[in-house]
Amino acid sequence: MPFVSIRLAGSATREQKAGIVADVTSSLVTRLGKNPAAVQVVIEEISTENYGAGGQLLADRDAGAAGAASSSQGDAHAAPGQ
Repeated sequence: MPFVSIRLAGSATREQKAGIVADVTSSLVTRLGKNPAAVQVVIEEISTENYGAGGQLLADRDAGAAGAASSSQGDAHAAPGQ
């Protein structure tokens, strides 16, 4: 019985999670010949305040990126995504 555990930093909508479960199940059925009724998928959402990378909480990194994007709006020379 396949068991798939997925961790997401942040959150996803119910529709997005349903799509992920359907896609993962379909992949295991197609690639490994598994019975779809036997496939179990768990999605765990981790708050960005509880996850860090590169020595920084993702919540802090995301807040800094949002501030940079706000300050560069209207700057025709700003790099995409900044």
